[in-house]
Amino acid sequence: MTRTAGSVGREQRERLLGQRAATVWLTGLPGSGKSTLAHLLEAELTRAGRLCTVLDGDNLRHGLNRDLGFSPEDRRENIRRAAEVSVLLQDLGAIVICAFVSPYAEDRAMARQIVGDGFVLVHVDASTEACARRDPKGLWAKARAGEIASFTGVSAPFEAPVDPDLRLDTEQHSAAECVALLVDVLRTRGAVS
Repeated sequence: MTRTAGSVGREQRERLLGQRAATVWLTGLPGSGKSTLAHLLEAELTRAGRLCTVLDGDNLRHGLNRDLGFSPEDRRENIRRAAEVSVLLQDLGAIVICAFVSPYAEDRAMARQIVGDGFVLVHVDASTEACARRDPKGLWAKARAGEIASFTGVSAPFEAPVDPDLRLDTEQHSAAECVALLVDVLRTRGAVS
């Protein structure tokens, strides 16, 4: 089986949109701020007239990935599917903002390989204490009480990226500062002007 090329390529769409396609892959502990930053970046880019969208791990698990659990194998498949969807969206010329815990270095490397050019790995960094304090969904408390198995940061590991393209410390920087840093990375990569 081979991929079929359309009559309009990514480069044509990028010229039409005045932007370069990219995938901003936000990884970090639950509660570190990935989804918040993803949606704020989406709003900022949209205000600037850029075509962009958010792929959020929680949302994909309600639809496309609802058949997956949280075993290492299912987590890997979750990331693989998200990366493949990101490629399709990049082919439209879009800037794709992915917010996934993606706890394993091997899975993030796989996502980078699938996406290829335009992949930007961002570590949304916060201590387990800060994430547990924020706990927007009440999951940290449930995991610490033993009510949730395989919860990243409590009963499942998170392999922090050793060489991300950008590290955002959400305990030290405001959300607005983090978004500005994300836009700067996209500008440096030529995705936005």
